[in-house]
Amino acid sequence: MTNQTADLSTVINERHAIRVYDPTVKIDRKELNDMIQEAAKAPSAWNLQHWKFFVLDEDEMKKTLLPIAYNQQQVVDASAVIVILGDLEANKNVERVYDEAVQIGIMTEEIKKNIVDQINGAYQSPQVAHDSAICNPSLAAMQLMLIAKARGYDTCSMAGYDSEQLVKTFNIPKRYLPVMLLSIGKRAEDAHKTTRFPVEDITVYNKFE
Repeated sequence: MTNQTADLSTVINERHAIRVYDPTVKIDRKELNDMIQEAAKAPSAWNLQHWKFFVLDEDEMKKTLLPIAYNQQQVVDASAVIVILGDLEANKNVERVYDEAVQIGIMTEEIKKNIVDQINGAYQSPQVAHDSAICNPSLAAMQLMLIAKARGYDTCSMAGYDSEQLVKTFNIPKRYLPVMLLSIGKRAEDAHKTTRFPVEDITVYNKFE
């Protein structure tokens, strides 16, 4: 347990946003899929798994993305750019998620029905759907960044892009909301040094004074 904690701590402390990549490095799709599969073990509300990973790893596709991402060079130099999408209709996943739970005997049909009704009731609110489509995929994205770092790759999460043009250009279904872009590859330059606020400045216990 101690070694696992130390390894995770090393990954967390060595992860930085990398914007300069070695453009000659390609990541095999099997390895990308392995990393995404691990990232998809992130928690999600009701286990609805509100994420979709739209991977751009072909040079032409990355060049198409470049102006949409305001010409950030890492878009074309990174091995791949993963568009993290949030599912605005994740409640439609409910039968697939909970049917299996019933089939293997860890949930009764009655409990399943109650949960399904609860989820569909919550999704009557567009705000719930929107917030869930941002929060839950962000957990998976962070997990993916750490997994990539543990495998020797670097990443950079990007919010600087034209969301409407992204959707239009790549024909992204209305069901999915762009949450962020995530570049992944081998660094060619180290990240700029950054600092973090001390814990006493960012933590409040029990109540605000």
